[in-house]
Amino acid sequence: MRASRLLSILLLLQTRGRMTAEALAAEVEVSLRTIYRDIDALSAAGAPVYADRGRAGGYQLLDGYRTRLTGLTDAEAETLFLGGLSGPAAQMGFSGAVTTMQLKLLAALPPERQAAAERLAGRFHLDPVGWYQNAEEAARLPAIAQAVWNSQGVSVRYESWKGEVQRDLEPLGLILKGGLWYLAARPAGGRGEPRTYRVSNILDLTVGEARFERPEDFDLAGWWAETSRRFEAEIFTGQAVLKLSREGRRRLARVGSEQARIAAEADASAGDGWAEVIVPIESVEHAAVDFLRLGAEAEIVAPAPLRTEMRRTAERLAALYPR
Repeated sequence: MRASRLLSILLLLQTRGRMTAEALAAEVEVSLRTIYRDIDALSAAGAPVYADRGRAGGYQLLDGYRTRLTGLTDAEAETLFLGGLSGPAAQMGFSGAVTTMQLKLLAALPPERQAAAERLAGRFHLDPVGWYQNAEEAARLPAIAQAVWNSQGVSVRYESWKGEVQRDLEPLGLILKGGLWYLAARPAGGRGEPRTYRVSNILDLTVGEARFERPEDFDLAGWWAETSRRFEAEIFTGQAVLKLSREGRRRLARVGSEQARIAAEADASAGDGWAEVIVPIESVEHAAVDFLRLGAEAEIVAPAPLRTEMRRTAERLAALYPR
């Protein structure tokens, strides 16, 4: 811990120039007394740190002294300052590591490029959470992240669509998709293929002491891409025929990417009039919930069971709001 803090102080002085003891203490979250001891330790280790007295004084490094990261170009270091890292890293308990990494990256750049890297971070930000949503709060995510990193088995109580189940798992990776965290894990003992578990559905978690042998050929990014493709291909089990007004097509576009494509094609041909479209659906029950968002700007033409479900829902709503 102390070695990491000493490196952070060294990189702060290299990156920002002269800093007061108070500013250093605030940055690394320690007391002033600790900062004084750390500065003494750096000096004893040969780091050229010196102090300027007075109101404008502080600690700084001798001119020309620099630590360097090797094998990293200026462009590569700048690109790593793109936003979107700090939020997910904090959720997994790695916010301190990200801060240290950014300090090291700044230290890797010559002075004239440091400003460009900081400007890049200030002008581009990646926000993976969709509109009108909050990033999912996952209290157990840091423990899961450590289990993934250390290849430790976990025992979970999980809320699946069939009800609560107990599983002993070997966690292989974490995925952030649309603001939601998912765990890729296989059954304990390496039996069976990896499956996806939504982190927010984990009701109880116990991290084991024993470690498992992670499969060397497991490619998390490739596995997730194939899993996502298969899920999207299998989720739609039927079709619905809808008549949509122009406003109805706008609302349909907010349901999903495939629905947005269908709505855009209908817009191109129908203009301001009503258009008939064919939309893939997961089930009658799911479709009824989705299509209620369209209000009176859409009419379900087929299938008949979906029309019946929509009518029943409308009747129940009417009963809740009598004249």
